[in-house]
Amino acid sequence: MAPTDATAHPSDTRTDTSTRPRTGPLPWLALTAIAYALTHHVGVGLAWLGDIGDTRWADWIDILTPYAVLLPAAAALRAAHARPRTWTLYLVGALTYVEGHGIHLAANSVGNRAPSDIAHLWDEYVGHYLWYGGLTLVLIALATTLAHHQPARGPLPIALALLTGLTYTTNALEGQTALPSIAITAAFAAWGWTTRHRLGRLMLIAFAPALLMLIIYGIWHRGFPEPTDLGWV
Repeated sequence: MAPTDATAHPSDTRTDTSTRPRTGPLPWLALTAIAYALTHHVGVGLAWLGDIGDTRWADWIDILTPYAVLLPAAAALRAAHARPRTWTLYLVGALTYVEGHGIHLAANSVGNRAPSDIAHLWDEYVGHYLWYGGLTLVLIALATTLAHHQPARGPLPIALALLTGLTYTTNALEGQTALPSIAITAAFAAWGWTTRHRLGRLMLIAFAPALLMLIIYGIWHRGFPEPTDLGWV
């Protein structure tokens, strides 16, 4: 029998976990896209649930939105080994996202019951600009970390990218942030073009159609009226 090394540390006998397969960032990125599309349409999608007292069921469910979007986004960054400065960007974006969403949710819920200029200001302007501005910073953090990864294959990534772009478009139109969103989608589409041979192609797939839809909508209506004001929703 070989002699036992008396100096061996007890931890040396543990199973080496470094060789265990780890979940990559793509499943988390997909979950982020799905959560974003679902939760950012919760007001319209769940309007059929009706009211609970002086509020709507959709308002209460909307409380979950920051958790549903930001946690899988953070998991994607962690799985991709994001750099500290990227985490700083994500943190600023996440805090801004949460603040903006909270302002929007509260003001919108109050405005549904007792409309006023103050509720409209905090909901449609302050809330939306902070909410979607924070989202944009989170998207930048994801893009800087993942754009140069290996491209995703198959129809699902393309479908989720298109869904993300459509959600960004509807949010911009209904949230009255169309003009800055045109600049943002143009920048993301250009970034996607420069990384089109890598995972960044998903940005091109998502935001080039979004940019086109916003421009066509603005030309068609000679401005950016909310779809709800047009009776579309």
